[in-house]
Amino acid sequence: MNYLEFEKGIKQIDDDISSAKVRGDEQAIEILNKNLEKEISKVYRNLSEHQRLQLARHPDRPYALDYIRALLKNSYELHGDRAYRDDPSIVCYIGTLAKERVMVIGEQKGRGTKYKLMRNFGMPHPEGYRKALRLAKMAEKFDIPLLFLVDTPGAYPGIGAEERGQSEAIARNLYEFSTLRVPTISVVIGEGGSGGALAIGVADRLAMLENSIFSVISPEGCAAILWSDPEKSEAATKALKITAEELDEYHLIDAVIPEPSPAHRDKNAAIKALGAYFISELAKLREMSPDELVAARMDKILKIGAYKE
Repeated sequence: MNYLEFEKGIKQIDDDISSAKVRGDEQAIEILNKNLEKEISKVYRNLSEHQRLQLARHPDRPYALDYIRALLKNSYELHGDRAYRDDPSIVCYIGTLAKERVMVIGEQKGRGTKYKLMRNFGMPHPEGYRKALRLAKMAEKFDIPLLFLVDTPGAYPGIGAEERGQSEAIARNLYEFSTLRVPTISVVIGEGGSGGALAIGVADRLAMLENSIFSVISPEGCAAILWSDPEKSEAATKALKITAEELDEYHLIDAVIPEPSPAHRDKNAAIKALGAYFISELAKLREMSPDELVAARMDKILKIGAYKE
């Protein structure tokens, strides 16, 4: 398990519990578990914006495939954009969730050096977004609801990606996803970075896990531009208003999904919470006709950034 700087107290107790288990000291284990509960409550009760950013990027946090494998039954992966190649940083699965056929499209960062490189650290190329669009259109054709799982530092900014139309691919998804005639739910499960997140973030419902973030630019990039100093990322994180709580307050998202314990410490609880939210919201969306879905979605989108004198 990996620990962040502010989790040192938790690490010490975890280490003590491991030692007590080796000794077979049941009494010590019981006492230490109670101490651990208190320490976890204290550490995670009042997190700063920068600490939430660190949790959103935590290497042990569940990724898209963790949710897909736990939630979907009889799942099958779909590949390729039918134009250039298959982008491994976007994963697409069709399967059964709560007795309903569902299409899940997620951004996958990869765990461990080998898989991080294979997944390009969760930064999609344009063919990844075109794959997402192709399969969203397939879902629309067969009346299959869509679940998008957002977790990316941003779209890949490499020369090849730009040559193949990165900005056009993102813009096309924004346009096409806004008029899909099936229920769509998007959840930020970790890091929602700029256009790379927006490309699968247009939906009937946009929710965020409690310790996830959604930003127009990374705090490091913001600090470099505003103050020519990436080290001022903590101040930038505070100024950007990127936490789930803040975005909910500004009505830019539809819901905050609570994490009973931070997702990296209790993956099953986070997966269960996300699944419950999806099932609940899907039931509501299923009551609407395709025309009503599109009209309500467009109305929601057009209200973003609106103001009155």
